[in-house]
Amino acid sequence: MNNNIDVIAEVGSVHDGSFNNAMKLVVLASKVGANVVKFQTHIPHSESLKDAPNPSYFNNETRFEYFKRTQFSLDQWKEIKSECDSHSIEFMSSPFSHDAVNMLESIGVKRYKIASGEVTNIPLIDFIAQTNKPIILSSGMSNWKELDKAVETIRNYHNDLSIMQCSSQYPCSYENVGLNIIDEIFERYNCPTGFSDHTSSNYASFAAAALGVSLIEKHLTFSRDMYGSDAPFATEPKNFKDLVIGVKSIETMLNNAVNKNDLNLYIDMKEVFQKSIVSKCFLKKGSIISIENLDYKKPGGGIEPKNVSEVVGKKLARDINRDMIINYEDLIK
Repeated sequence: MNNNIDVIAEVGSVHDGSFNNAMKLVVLASKVGANVVKFQTHIPHSESLKDAPNPSYFNNETRFEYFKRTQFSLDQWKEIKSECDSHSIEFMSSPFSHDAVNMLESIGVKRYKIASGEVTNIPLIDFIAQTNKPIILSSGMSNWKELDKAVETIRNYHNDLSIMQCSSQYPCSYENVGLNIIDEIFERYNCPTGFSDHTSSNYASFAAAALGVSLIEKHLTFSRDMYGSDAPFATEPKNFKDLVIGVKSIETMLNNAVNKNDLNLYIDMKEVFQKSIVSKCFLKKGSIISIENLDYKKPGGGIEPKNVSEVVGKKLARDINRDMIINYEDLIK
């Protein structure tokens, strides 16, 4: 698995239709260290019936009305993309219709994220795959058969595919994170894997990073008190920054193998904390060393206690005072 990890700040609809908030969220995502900031491109009449049912948290408006109120125009999306470019952070968005794909194509999106609810929307996946741009596929609410079909559709055009382990539960309990599925995805599809974290802490992301994922995605918000579908389960700036620091630290650990046989790695510590063979009493030159003459004391650097058999029975080449480290040159071969 690839141990260079992209951290994706999922904005989704946290902006609540405010263009200024969307622009500020781009800046925030850059400040907290994300590599990518991801939005959702909704065109209501292209993706939803007007009487589509509401989630439980929509009390004052229908979901269709919400999408209509929070959508951005083509020109606004272009400005958001330009803001991303100016802050050296990748712009990404999940399309939910063919029209949304066309809009994202017109502003030059680099790669696509296919949301969990669109995995069975094979016509949309086929349409996206025809752009020949990299695709990140979320597995949130799909079984293996559904994923197989989506992957097959994409690979009819190209193999630039990553798949995210994701549990479509908000917030997601630790019991339903499914870290085991990360390896299963890699083995089944032989492609880079990622993890979309809907838990209320960063622990699951750290665990996924240690397992070698290439992508970590987590919702970002100014405050969990904001209105909308994403904010109450998103991560506030301080904790998101900690997420990035943790993930990048784990990335460094994974990319730097330690050789346990490197004798220079702990040489200074070995001298301070390990022990050497020392004389328990005054020993005269020419005398034969017995086990009763020896002790084992700090510091290291002399003959190690494990090699005591190489000392016992040897004749001394010089006088050795009490509590003196015995070295090989003190012994007559």
